[in-house]
Amino acid sequence: MKKVFATLTVLAMITFGNVAVMAQDAAAPAQEEVKQEAPATDTAAVEAAPVAEEEAPVAEEAAETEKAEPLHKVLKTKFIEGGAGFMAATLLCLVFGLALCIERIIYLSLSKTNTKKLLADIEAALKKGGIEAALEVCRNTRGPVASIFYQGLSRYDEGIEVVEKTVSSYGGVQLGLLEKNLSWISLFISIAPSLGFLGTIIGMIAAFDKIQQVGDISATVVAGGIKVALLTTLLGLIIAIVLQLFYNYILSLIEGLVNEMEDSSISLLDIVVEYAEKQKK
Repeated sequence: MKKVFATLTVLAMITFGNVAVMAQDAAAPAQEEVKQEAPATDTAAVEAAPVAEEEAPVAEEAAETEKAEPLHKVLKTKFIEGGAGFMAATLLCLVFGLALCIERIIYLSLSKTNTKKLLADIEAALKKGGIEAALEVCRNTRGPVASIFYQGLSRYDEGIEVVEKTVSSYGGVQLGLLEKNLSWISLFISIAPSLGFLGTIIGMIAAFDKIQQVGDISATVVAGGIKVALLTTLLGLIIAIVLQLFYNYILSLIEGLVNEMEDSSISLLDIVVEYAEKQKK
């Protein structure tokens, strides 16, 4: 019996040992496959990560480039797209027009005179030194009002009516000096949009010629040609608006000076009449 049990025990140990070995052999390939698949997955993740990291800076750089583009570069690009010839000619209207406007504004600003003080000084001079003293006051005062007063007082010996006519006539001369170069400013206001429209028409013709060459109406060709053509019109209208604002401001300055000249001329005649009456007495 002992031999039988010993034999059965040996057989059982051999059997279980073979089963364990077979199980280990079967599990080993599966573990190797898992190990092989894991690096592949990790490699794909590692390869995908740099691509995503590379795409993110590119997108950020593109956005920063669009936001940080300076204004002068944008204007330069639009200027070139609109056609350098017509855009430059239209821009010259702005340069010359602004130069004339600034000259008129400076001239009119210097032409302003404190008429109340001038009339008071003339009246005091007439009482103390007569016409010659009043003329000296006018010589030492700047502005069209003083010039008108000087011309009128210089004709005092010819009578009050002559003084009045002289003041009125020389007032017209001074008005012409105040309105000097306004016709040129008005010309540039008209020419700027006209040049813009001319450039637009020529640009449209060029766009249609391009469509004819292509042989097909492409949205890209049509839109590009129209955009370039309209840039000249846009510049011309902007220039006309700017010059028109300056022109109206200059007109308002001239109107103020003319009203001041007329009012002060009436006051001067009253002073001269009063002085003449005193001289008769």
